[in-house]
Amino acid sequence: MKHHVFRATLLASMISISSGAALAADYKQNPFTLTYEGAITENVTGKVNIHPVSYKLNGIDIAANVYTPANYDSSKKYPAVVVAHPNGGVKEQVAGLYAQRLAEQGYITITADAAYQGASGGLPRNVDKPAHRIEDIHGMADFISQYAGVDIDRLGLLGICGGGGYSLKAAQTDKRFSAIATLSMFDSGLVRRNGYVDSQISTIQQRLKQASDARAQEAAGGEVIYTGDAKLTDEQIAKLPFDLYRQGFEYYGKTHAHPNSTFRYTLSSLLDLMSFDASSNMDLIDKPLLMMAGSKADSLYMTESAFSKAINAKDKELFLIDGATHIETYWQPLYVNQAMGKLEQFFSNNL
Repeated sequence: MKHHVFRATLLASMISISSGAALAADYKQNPFTLTYEGAITENVTGKVNIHPVSYKLNGIDIAANVYTPANYDSSKKYPAVVVAHPNGGVKEQVAGLYAQRLAEQGYITITADAAYQGASGGLPRNVDKPAHRIEDIHGMADFISQYAGVDIDRLGLLGICGGGGYSLKAAQTDKRFSAIATLSMFDSGLVRRNGYVDSQISTIQQRLKQASDARAQEAAGGEVIYTGDAKLTDEQIAKLPFDLYRQGFEYYGKTHAHPNSTFRYTLSSLLDLMSFDASSNMDLIDKPLLMMAGSKADSLYMTESAFSKAINAKDKELFLIDGATHIETYWQPLYVNQAMGKLEQFFSNNL
């Protein structure tokens, strides 16, 4: 087992340069509505290209983007990586950034909007159940395994934030994945149940009753009740107790906003979320495992907990990105480059 902390040089100066304005791209100015800096704006022969695709998953239309490496030749064989997006996120944000950067390293990659979310189908909108999110990952593996040029024996998985927690669960049973990585892993069930950093334990039963009532209302044909869609002022955001929430509102609501991205989800989803644990059964993962998180992330405790339980993972490594918070690993060039350097090493060794 390895446990490293990346020591970045010129950290303070780099942060001061980039903190004034988040590096982002206006989705309205991008033909693929990508929100990240350096995003593809057109497909050019010999370069990394993006291919919007759609496919059916259990009768639901899934919207995805496939990225192919420079000089892609469908008659050759390439390793591939499935990239799962964060809670509330869509394929055009951080998942797209990492998918594109991995394609630059020679991988065919896919990132898809979760069923019931983003540009994918499914009603009611914004259902957020763990079983669906895990099935989304299996579905991406299904699709990309049939994509021209993909070597199905060299399939990797990268899950980001909530997508990281669901990736751990998917990889526990889906042995098509030869190597599993997470970035800023977020255990959606743990947080929905106990609150972030165990801040809502006292209200568990009350919130379960609300979710149960919401389910009953839906079953009776009533209005679907949503939660998680609060509109906060800048002043209110500044007073939030956790970096993840303060910076998350800025990332998703301002600097990297996308119209398909929302924190909103059906209240009845909590019936499934609150009994879910991303870190249970981690002993089922017997493949190489890399878990990355910012050393200053207030979500780090979730990565550490899951990592400690992965007793059968091969060559497992916990990689701390020195100085980074949770959201900063999504877009800050200093931290993204560190994560990509580690992913290049990890997937190169294991795919």
